Order: sequence, then structure tokens, then C-alpha cells
Amino acid sequence: MVNVMKEPLPFSDELRDATRRHFFGQCTLGIGALALNCLLARDGVGAPQKPQIDPTNPMAPRKAPLPAKAKRVIYLFMAGAPSQLELFSDKPKLRELTGQPPPPSLMKGKRFAFLKGNETLLGTKRKFAQYGQSGMTLSELLPHHRKIVDEVCWLRGMATDVFNHGPAKLFMNTGFQVPGRPAFGSWVTYGLGSESQDLPGFVVLQSGRRGPRGGATLWSSGFLPTSFQGVPFRGQGDAILNLRSPEGLSRQQERDFYDTVGVLNKARHAETGDPEILTRVNAYEMAFRMQTSAPELMDLSKESAATLAAYGVKPGESGFAANALLARRMIERGVRFVQLYHTDWDHHGERGNNLDGDLEARCREVDQASAALVLDLKQRGLLEDTIVIWGGEFGRTPMGEVRETTGRDHHIEGFTMWVAGGGFKAGLLYGETDELGFGVTQNRVHVHDLHATILQLLGFDHERLTYRFQGRDYRLTDVHGLVQDALLA
Repeated sequence: MVNVMKEPLPFSDELRDATRRHFFGQCTLGIGALALNCLLARDGVGAPQKPQIDPTNPMAPRKAPLPAKAKRVIYLFMAGAPSQLELFSDKPKLRELTGQPPPPSLMKGKRFAFLKGNETLLGTKRKFAQYGQSGMTLSELLPHHRKIVDEVCWLRGMATDVFNHGPAKLFMNTGFQVPGRPAFGSWVTYGLGSESQDLPGFVVLQSGRRGPRGGATLWSSGFLPTSFQGVPFRGQGDAILNLRSPEGLSRQQERDFYDTVGVLNKARHAETGDPEILTRVNAYEMAFRMQTSAPELMDLSKESAATLAAYGVKPGESGFAANALLARRMIERGVRFVQLYHTDWDHHGERGNNLDGDLEARCREVDQASAALVLDLKQRGLLEDTIVIWGGEFGRTPMGEVRETTGRDHHIEGFTMWVAGGGFKAGLLYGETDELGFGVTQNRVHVHDLHATILQLLGFDHERLTYRFQGRDYRLTDVHGLVQDALLA
């Protein structure tokens, strides 16, 4: 028989003599290391932060897994996107070049919603000045913001990915541009629960002529249990529809009704195990308690005249000012996340949405109350562990858009937001844009970065606060986001 076996390959003596124990113990990319990484991911440093939730009381307060500086959030959302070039970013060069075509180098790779390619640069007519020790520039449209320039952290290099309103609002509020993901407030209450026994953990207040594009998907709990969805409160009439007791039904009769329905629902839950049944039980119980707590909360008559004047609240009138004051009252009562939506900041240059009288009106509606909220929280000792956020879904273009009058299109690079309290560095000017306002030149903060940083201050690693759905772990920041340590006090 012919011997067809070949000579062994020339392995080194060291490798030939290696034992199986050596392979498993020393090979850094081997089975031993893979097993260790798997164990760490499950139980150790990389383990997901999955809150232990009592299904019979899903909103019970929970301790954050990491050291936290903040306990709660108030998010002032300017729906439609304020123009940073009229409010926060003074660009003398842009005024000088008004009417000229934009440099092709700065237009390369940019995408816009409505610009047709023949628009010219547009400098603002607004007057700017510097204020406070920080030297923040503000326009004449925000006189009350001058009082808080050294109390807030200015994010002047914000960036997002989406340039149309509905998807951009979703992206800013859920981390994704398509409906179905949980809102920011839902993630926070999923992680921390709520300290309020008589009010929802996540409350939404709206003002302006209409609701924001995107509607209820902006405060939906997505695939999280519905206990964590935002609950809209109305500014006039009953705060929540269908909360008032029916005529002729006493408080005790209503209590008996809820108890009976609760027994039936719990029996059904024991049979099916459906967690949404317990959500329904908790919703009934919360509704019963809110019949007392909601009217008391919405009654601003007990606030001092000085407080009402500071916010600009007029007795009997609803609006952003009243909502800002209600936000303070809510967090005092343990609500975890309060979001205010104020609409009509979309200044394309059409009737009702121009850069002149309409922008001035929007600023008058929010300027005083936004500043008053920050100062009121500070005076009451609440600002140190409450995060306040102010901003829209994107910014506005350096080019004018000609419609009935001149306005600005949507711009996803280089807009301004501000955050205050809860561990953010007060009086910090962070980020800068180029001399025409096209893009960020330093300290860019993406939406995912902002979400990651806020979660960090609330005591969560944004990569580990997850929820398993359809076979994968989801998180607010998707697969992105970097904590911006420079923003932290």
C-alpha cells in the first residue's frame, strides 16, 4: 500500500506542546474568554439594567442603579423649531452677505425640506447683546432669558438626523423617527417609577393653536407597558376627560364599583397572565385617586400673586405660562416627568408663521414663564435635582425661504437648546457654529448624546437601560450616544 500521509505542518515546538489547559486559560480570544464575557454581560459590568417592577404597582418609586444627581425632568418643547439665528446665534457675517448665494462648499451634502436651490443667505434683523458672566448672546426677543443666562447650560452645537417635523419630533422624543418606540418620559418612568401616588408619573401639557405634529405617538409608551405612557392634561374644563363621577353616583358607590371590577380583572389575570390586565387595574385605581388630586393640582388660586405675576399667569387663562407653573406643582407632588408642548414655531414665511410678528408672539408666550420656572425651582431648592430642557426638534437655515414673506427652512445641524439643573454645569457655553451658521465647528452634541447624558444624570448607563421586544434589547439611544462629560457640574 502506498503511504499517502504527508509530513506534519511545521508548527512551532511551543504551540505543539501546548496543553488543552493552556488553550482554555491563556488564549485571550478563546472559549474561556468568551465564556467570561458572556457571564459579565449577564451578571456583571455589562449586564442590562432591567428595573424590578412590581406588576401590581408598576409606578412604585425605584432607586437608580448608579449614583444620580437628578430625580425628575421638565421638558419644555418648542414644537415647530425656533430659529436659533433670530434668538441665540448672532452672525454678523451672515448679515453682511444677505442676498448672496450660499457657498457651494457649505451646501455640499446638506438636505433640506423645502429649499429649491435658488435661495440666498438671510441675516437677521434682530439686535443681539451679551449677558451675564457667561457672556451668552441673546436677541431682543428674549428679554427674560437674560435673568437665567448663568443658570443654564447652553448647547449651541446641537445636531439631529431628521429634517421633517413629524419624524424629527419623534426622533427628539423617542430616539427614532418612526412611531412605535417609547417616549423619553416613558423610559424614565420605566427606570425610576414615580414618587406620586395620586398623579401619573409622566404628564403632558399642551399650549398653542394646535397639537404638535406626531400627536400621541410623541408620549406613547411604545412597546413598554402602557402604565408608562404620558397622560395629557387639559388646560380648561376637566383636566382629564371622563374623570368626573357620573351624576347620582356617590364616592362610596364608585369605590365599590372599582373594587368589584378589580376582583374580576384580577381573576382574569390569574387565568391568562396578561400584564395589561394589571395595567388596567392600576389605571382604575389612579383615576379614582385623581378625582381628588387633579382638581386640587389644577387650581392655581392658592399660588401667591407674586408667583402668578412672575410666570405671567393671568387668572382663568390657560396657556404656556400656566402650564409652566403647573409643571412645578406637579414635580412638587412627585410626578417624575412633565413635558410641555408649545406649538407654532415653524417660521417658513407664510401667514401665521413668519419671522416678524408671529415669532415675536411665540417668544412673548414662552420667554417669561421659561425663565420664571428656572428661578422658581432654584428658589425652592428643586433645581439641583430637577433637569429642565428647552428646545425644538431642529433649527432653521441660514438661507431665506420666500413664501408670502421671508422665512427659514428646517436645519438639522448647528441649532441651540438649553438645559438646567440636575447636575448640568450652569453658565456653560458649549458648542459653536461657523460664521454663517451652517454647521458645528466645535463641541457637537447629537440628540442621542443629549439623551445619554440626561440618563447618566438620572442614574442610568444609557447602553444598559433596555427592554426586550421581538427578540432584541432596545434602548432610548438605539446603538448610538456618548455621554458629554464636559456638560456635567
